[in-house]
Amino acid sequence: MALVSSEIREYWDGFAPRWVKYRKRRSYYWNSISKYCNYFIHPDSSVLEVGCGSGDLLDSINGKDKIGIDFSPKMIELAKNRFSNISFHQMEAENITLNKKFDAIVMSNVIGVLSDIEQVFGQLNHVSHEKTRIIVTYYNRLWEPVIRLAEFFRIKRKSPRQNWLSSNDIQNLLYLSGFETYKENRSMLMPYNIPMLAPFLNRIISRLPLINKLGLNQFVFARPIPQSISDEELQQKYTTSVVIPARNESGNIEQAILRLPKFGKDIEIIFVEGNSTDDTWETIQRIQKKYASSHNIKILKQEGKGKGDAVRKGYEAASGDILMILDADLTVPPEDLPKFYNAIASGKGEFINGVRLVYPMEKNAMRPLNTMGNHFFSKFFSYILERPIKDTLCGTKVMFRWDYEKLAANRKFFGEFDPFGDFDLLFGAYKLNLKIIDLPIRYRERKYGDTNISRFRHGIILLRMSMFATIKIKFW
Repeated sequence: MALVSSEIREYWDGFAPRWVKYRKRRSYYWNSISKYCNYFIHPDSSVLEVGCGSGDLLDSINGKDKIGIDFSPKMIELAKNRFSNISFHQMEAENITLNKKFDAIVMSNVIGVLSDIEQVFGQLNHVSHEKTRIIVTYYNRLWEPVIRLAEFFRIKRKSPRQNWLSSNDIQNLLYLSGFETYKENRSMLMPYNIPMLAPFLNRIISRLPLINKLGLNQFVFARPIPQSISDEELQQKYTTSVVIPARNESGNIEQAILRLPKFGKDIEIIFVEGNSTDDTWETIQRIQKKYASSHNIKILKQEGKGKGDAVRKGYEAASGDILMILDADLTVPPEDLPKFYNAIASGKGEFINGVRLVYPMEKNAMRPLNTMGNHFFSKFFSYILERPIKDTLCGTKVMFRWDYEKLAANRKFFGEFDPFGDFDLLFGAYKLNLKIIDLPIRYRERKYGDTNISRFRHGIILLRMSMFATIKIKFW
């Protein structure tokens, strides 16, 4: 039984012969959607486009295995004739019969003509695995009168009656269908390519705070809601590697071992010593031997400089499913690491970011100027990464090893400019389209040694990195 109305089917079948020419005249608008999707879709991904039309978007986005479906036989015939390297199927979105799971599913400007959006979103469960990313693009509802006016004056083709949905409407329908939204964005103030004016409005002005709410295109990112499992299953699900960068931290090495709780399937501890001027390296060697029978401890000596280099060296040697950072100053309590494991192992997030700015701190845990700087970078990063980020510089960050391997393989996009490692991981997680979650911890006063951070010199470096990332993320 056909679920698409005869009016809609006849409209698109009738428009198919003119569609390619029409789309080409408006390529500036459509190319902006392709470009944004490509930012987050990996070249090795399998991709499904629901409502693919003539296949232009699917042809222009990344992916090694791409399939498009559409209810219009005329559009599918056109797509097959134009793009022989892509598989196309005439199929209604309300009844998807493909026997395949995809890494990314794109629905671009199609929800407006669907008679039952929730039913279509529900069908996506059949072609999704636990890591699938759903990208829904549609007009911003604020533009409805503008679009209707454009249709009246024949600047835009007249479409069948549309569903006009807010971002909240789309998110709610996705949730009812078994998907959770983790990010949204809007872009484009000028849909036509007017030299100088269009690039200025779309690449600069439309990306600014508040003005961004007025963008024509809205993008909603979702993923399958994780299935709940028992605590016993959770604790046997993943192994963990805890990387501990250590420079002049001799007095904290043994405490890091003694205070680290048991969690997960197995824990591998990796100390990376970084050019200490005290006896940190000798202490690490002694502690490894002392606890060899009870703990799986690897020790490495850093050739480069900086915490970021130490973390990368530790991650390269790690064998655990989950990668964690624990600063050797122990200002983030080792006792809190099970919280990070539970958050990522249960699927609540795919990149767990420690936050020191929620609970009251011990008296000398953070200097006032450092606190001000952290609050500034929190606001800045929340804007850059399009989700609330309470603390960018907490030493403990957690992700899956297979996600880190993708991040490392694509590190050239941002460059290896981060001596601390925090921004490298946050930016990389955003580019990988991971769900980033903040996890509050109680920040403790350092009990041994002095901080290795220079507030002013390193603050300037952090600001420069932030500005560089803003260009690469917001104004590309």
